[in-house]
Amino acid sequence: MTKQLPNLKINPENLPERVIVCGDPNRAKKIASLLTESSLLAENREYHSYSGKWNGKEVAVVSHGVGAPGAAVCFEELIMGGAKYLIRVGTAGSYQKEITPGSIVISTASVSTDGLTKQIVPPGFPAVSDRYIIEALCHAAEDFGGDIQVKEGITLTLDAFYSGVIDFPHQLYKKAGVLAVEMENAALFVISSLKGVKSGAILAIDGYADAELREEYDPHTELVVKAIEAEAQIALNAIARL
Repeated sequence: MTKQLPNLKINPENLPERVIVCGDPNRAKKIASLLTESSLLAENREYHSYSGKWNGKEVAVVSHGVGAPGAAVCFEELIMGGAKYLIRVGTAGSYQKEITPGSIVISTASVSTDGLTKQIVPPGFPAVSDRYIIEALCHAAEDFGGDIQVKEGITLTLDAFYSGVIDFPHQLYKKAGVLAVEMENAALFVISSLKGVKSGAILAIDGYADAELREEYDPHTELVVKAIEAEAQIALNAIARL
């Protein structure tokens, strides 16, 4: 009998090679509803898992929760279970004025300021998206069309969401040309590199992270909801190409 993955509670025999990952269990459920032959694989803690078909290809959709440590557990176990391609469908805060809420960013690499990756690789180890997945996401975004702005570039992974007495490094990375900040990409990219699988990330911009640009934070506007729906379909189209 095949042993279940300990935290995801998935039987590896039921896990497709292509997996869409996202933070929010409700978003995972919504993405899974787009699939044909959709079914629930497992639910445990923040990890809600589904499988189905998209464009004839078997695809899983799995939520990983908020933050790199918990997400890393998800990524590691998916790879243990046989996943070969992982695309994260997430949200991020923009650093650049022209990347407005409701737009989309395809991450080519992540600046690793999180604590998780510092504990599994030496300083300077790059956190990069797979070039084939970047290409697939870019082509899928072009084919999707519509009026949503899509940008491609470097993002930042940061552990903290709310600030304390230490200032966030937003201005520094804004000046360096980083496009946006989120909380899990570096973990996904580094773990994928270590395990020899392909991963990428597409992000809906839900506000400005930079204080000079920030307005009242509302990640539930119509523009943001539309961008999340678009990125989900772009990611599904991209992963079905692989």
